[in-house]
Amino acid sequence: MKTSLPDASLEKITGRLRLALAGLAKRYPGESGSRQPVHTVYGGAHLFKSDTTVKLGQLAVRSFETYSPDANALGDALDLPRQVRELVYERVGEKLRREAVEDFRIDFEDGYGTRGDEEEDGHTVAAADEVAKGMADGTLPPFIGIRIKTFSEELHARGIRTLDLFLTALLQKTGGKLPSNFVVTLPKVTTPEQVRALVTIFDEIEPKLGLTAGALRMELMVETTQSIISSDGQIGLPKLLEAAMGRCTGAHFGTYDYTASCSITAAYQDMLHPACDFARHVMQVSLGGTGVWLSDGATNIMPVAPHRGDGLTQGQLDENRALVHRAWKLHYDHVRHSLANAYYQGWDLHPAQLPTRYAAVFTFFLEGLDAASERLRNFVEKAAQATLVGDVFDDAATGQGLLNYFLRAINCGAITEEEATRRTSITLDELRSGSFIKILNNRKG
Repeated sequence: MKTSLPDASLEKITGRLRLALAGLAKRYPGESGSRQPVHTVYGGAHLFKSDTTVKLGQLAVRSFETYSPDANALGDALDLPRQVRELVYERVGEKLRREAVEDFRIDFEDGYGTRGDEEEDGHTVAAADEVAKGMADGTLPPFIGIRIKTFSEELHARGIRTLDLFLTALLQKTGGKLPSNFVVTLPKVTTPEQVRALVTIFDEIEPKLGLTAGALRMELMVETTQSIISSDGQIGLPKLLEAAMGRCTGAHFGTYDYTASCSITAAYQDMLHPACDFARHVMQVSLGGTGVWLSDGATNIMPVAPHRGDGLTQGQLDENRALVHRAWKLHYDHVRHSLANAYYQGWDLHPAQLPTRYAAVFTFFLEGLDAASERLRNFVEKAAQATLVGDVFDDAATGQGLLNYFLRAINCGAITEEEATRRTSITLDELRSGSFIKILNNRKG
């Protein structure tokens, strides 16, 4: 058949296109499929001990057993669907007893406050010693890190010193080993230069401490208007990510600092404020496909009973339960809002919030399990052909998203691998590959 474009023109056009697509693929590699924690718990560095997260888990179990003695008590408090109440209750209890805290951040910023240099130096080295002890004793959570002070004019020197002291003390204690999934959190980012400074510190300190290049990773706190819209009127997050030079693993939204930076008064600073939805969506469209994990902020109303001690009256017990249940429902609703908007991680500030964190996450995945199972099963069986299940049309781009749904549900404990393979007809090896393309290629032979 006759065509009009000569080979030389085609090669020139396709050469440019291949180059552009290669650059795009490098910048937007997609999700890695590796486990993302469903939350991060923050705690002041001066209080951190090697078994802190173990004790937080025990407190979470106590709250769960006290204020939700059975599935209906939890279900009524949170308005859970009746068809999943028993399963959610069972799996929340198992998760709290096995691994209540998935991610912990040793906080030298808002949760620590401003202290004298000598005092912070002492707490920094002590925290490093406790992390080393936790590594040896096996008491650390799967993910851990530190939040240093912001690199502002007033605080950058203190933040850098704390980071240097912590890493030096830790690696001396551990023989040059970092904890698994260790990360450094940089708060209140306003300019790419702050991110570049942290990258430069990583570059210089790694060889001095015997770490391989790229071993140190960071996550960015998005809690200023400048991190959303930069001083030149452009979207700020792509510049921050570029400045991170491949070392950024996550971006965490800071609800209360961000709303304060928008001049929203304290009475209206809330996870559901429209200003927060705007910022989170900017984060989403800026970082979607980059592989950077997104994390939502925290609910600051704590489920803490007002009456304590032995010999409480029935009225006091009822008041305790009512207050905890109100705080639980608020936290549950906030987490569900995050999940509905594809924020699969968030902050928790108190161990009594952990029951509702997992109740929200597990309910979210279990509610959609039947539909997702049917869609993925039909889609895989037709091997890359578009398929219509009910009134939901799937195309090839949906396949990886469906697979990621199951991977996230398994990683957090909402479902088991056996349940996923049984419901979807994919094999365990296919599931663990984390790649929908590999599954399709396997099915095509």
